[in-house]
Amino acid sequence: MINAREFHLASELLPFLQDPAAPIARDFTSQATMLSIPSGATIFAEGDECSYFAVLATGQVRVFKIGETGREITLYRFGRGESCILTTSCVLSERRFPAIATVEQDATAFVIGQESFRDWIDRYQAWRDYVFQLLARRLATVMAIVDEIAFRRLDVRLAEFLVRHARGHPPTINATHQQIAAELGTSREVVSRILADFSDDGLINSGRGYIVVQDMNRLRQRGEAPPLP
Repeated sequence: MINAREFHLASELLPFLQDPAAPIARDFTSQATMLSIPSGATIFAEGDECSYFAVLATGQVRVFKIGETGREITLYRFGRGESCILTTSCVLSERRFPAIATVEQDATAFVIGQESFRDWIDRYQAWRDYVFQLLARRLATVMAIVDEIAFRRLDVRLAEFLVRHARGHPPTINATHQQIAAELGTSREVVSRILADFSDDGLINSGRGYIVVQDMNRLRQRGEAPPLP
């Protein structure tokens, strides 16, 4: 059960709760709980049973896969007002979680048990709309990742990643080669080799845990190359 302050926060995230007298709002108040989850915590490991559904109020969660070789790939992240598509799928299908979900920034979340989740799907149009829109948005995100991996050269994707994440003056990316490899779904060795090429071309300088962009215009051009034929 959540209190009045927590319900007010939930209604900001989920507009269909704004009428506190509506049946779904009463059920949400009585059946949802609010949890705090520290950074670094694993919410689900691969193979876990999905016994609840969560809507994030604060913080950020990363969902990723680890292959047999130990290589990681980030599937997506979700934050304030968002939920995990894989959790949704698992709760609906009663299957186990097929990836890993970890907290990247201290989080708070509204948690709903799987029985309530399914009951609301049956009874409330607003809840169904929210869940189906969530599925559609996240599916588009995952399809974009598949498209990138299958049809775009890795040096182009890496250049685009650096441009997108560079901050400050001079533009700097605070990440290790391993972390970048996990984001792009490749190996650290491949990332290190391409970064060395970028450095030789005068595009970047790099050190332990950081990369400084030396020529943003040329790096941006490298990130705009056409896809693979």
